[in-house]
Amino acid sequence: MPIKPSDGDVVPAGRRRVRCAGLGRKLLVAAPLVLLTPLLAESPSTAELRQILERLQRLEQANQELREQVRGLRAELAARSGKTETTAAPVEERVAVLESRVQEQSQTKVEASQRLPIRLTGMVLFNAFLNSQNNNGAQYPTTAVAGHERNGGGSLRQTSIGLDYGASPAIWGGKLSGSLFMDFWGGSGQSLDQLVRLRTGIVAIDWSSRRIAAGLDKPIFSPREPTSLAQVGVSPLTGAGNLWLWIPQVRFEQDLRMGDSSGLRAQIGVVQTRENYTRTATAGYTPDVPSARPGLEGRFEFRHGGERRIEVAPGFHFSTSHVAYVPVPSRLFSLDWFARPVAPLEFSGAFFTGQNVAPLGAGGAGPGFTAPSATEVRPVHSTGGWGQLTYRFSQRLSFNFFSGQHDNRDSDLQSGMVGKNLLYGANFFYRLAPNVILSFESSQVRTRRTGAGSILNNHYDLALAYLF
Repeated sequence: MPIKPSDGDVVPAGRRRVRCAGLGRKLLVAAPLVLLTPLLAESPSTAELRQILERLQRLEQANQELREQVRGLRAELAARSGKTETTAAPVEERVAVLESRVQEQSQTKVEASQRLPIRLTGMVLFNAFLNSQNNNGAQYPTTAVAGHERNGGGSLRQTSIGLDYGASPAIWGGKLSGSLFMDFWGGSGQSLDQLVRLRTGIVAIDWSSRRIAAGLDKPIFSPREPTSLAQVGVSPLTGAGNLWLWIPQVRFEQDLRMGDSSGLRAQIGVVQTRENYTRTATAGYTPDVPSARPGLEGRFEFRHGGERRIEVAPGFHFSTSHVAYVPVPSRLFSLDWFARPVAPLEFSGAFFTGQNVAPLGAGGAGPGFTAPSATEVRPVHSTGGWGQLTYRFSQRLSFNFFSGQHDNRDSDLQSGMVGKNLLYGANFFYRLAPNVILSFESSQVRTRRTGAGSILNNHYDLALAYLF
């Protein structure tokens, strides 16, 4: 008889009943079923499979979102660095660059008491020089003076040390910045008499298009100067057309844009002249002159171009010297320029004309006034200027050719005073390394005094500068 399953037996759906005549055959067939029963009971149901699939879909969707976020971050980093996503530097390279910058900042960092940004700058400058006769005993004569034999030597006196500083927090909506520069030009220059001296210093507040600055600097209407490593203790071409004297001043600047490549910068300010440059003793009479007087200066610079560029700036100076209570006006007009017609060539210079120039740095090229007697004071009218042509042969090598002249009106002078002072020369700069410069300069100064002829002095200078 066929064996029917009892009510407790479990028969899988869709499976045919097994019929077997013998008991052994029934056991052989039933044994595998008994062994497979636990496995079949543990197999997942349709609902569980559906849940697993849904979980996998959610994971896949999350992975896709993460990929989109990573792609967006890469695009943002590439946009900030100016590169496309395909050319953006890998993470390892960017980390290496950041580490090198941090190391560089740690090496150049200068600690300030107020935790403000400050940077040490300047140069160590060695000069080996040689002068012909008529050198006035100076390292770099600004005028030729008769009666001095040739001289030469070496010097580190023109080494300069500077600080550039600024502040992160804004002041009145502007950014604070400034600089301070010193050298060792003070003293007599002998081995045990070389003193630290303040050169220039400025504190300024900058906005987007205007600036207020106060400090010690060149005259507002005469900011440019030639390029030289031979004459650094005073500005190059001092006494030969460059009004250089560093004077206290407060100035306001306004920048006006006229398109992408043109603009106007207007500067106006109050300066303090150095009147002792005008002292003249004549016929036993030494007039009483105050040491300083206020003055008004202005400059208006027009610019145009980019790589090919031109800048032209007229300017003015107004002040009044008091000579034994007699007013002697100082009235000057100036014009300075810079032009780069083609990439290797540059032409710069300045011109001035007026009277009583000496309070602004005429050097030894003549007084600002003469006082023949206690009742007569005569301002000296002067005209002068300088020019420099620069040829940049390469990034390492450049040549400068310069000339300047200070010309006083002879009718305003007394016998023996400087009527004309002319200087011309040339130098080259060669960068042995990015911060090491070798320079050689040769120049000649010709000085003519009223009642006498011209005398000259030749100067040769080999300079080695280490910039830091």
